[in-house]
Amino acid sequence: MPVEARIELLPGDAAIFTLSGAMTMGQSLKAVDGQLQNALASGIRHMVLDLNGVEYADSAGLGLLVHTFGLLNERRGTLRLCSIQPRLRTMLHTTRTDTILTLDGNREDSLAALKK
Repeated sequence: MPVEARIELLPGDAAIFTLSGAMTMGQSLKAVDGQLQNALASGIRHMVLDLNGVEYADSAGLGLLVHTFGLLNERRGTLRLCSIQPRLRTMLHTTRTDTILTLDGNREDSLAALKK
């Protein structure tokens, strides 16, 4: 199943993206990247990516996460990932990407951290 994103704008300059499907190289991942880029262009500086529905990610999917982190970091913003499935969590740990990205247990934890 191709990756899809649903955005929920929060008060101020924050948003939650709920992703579902496989984050793999292809048109659907490019479309999600476009949605993330549009959010940044509109002034969003703090993002939560809810990955509960993400079954799998390849290097392109991982690259999207790291690239988004970098763009937000340049804007002095934040990126938080939450509700990560075990297979993806293992990949993030194996690639040591979990040392760069902030991982939260669930959406509520991410939202609470954004409010601090």
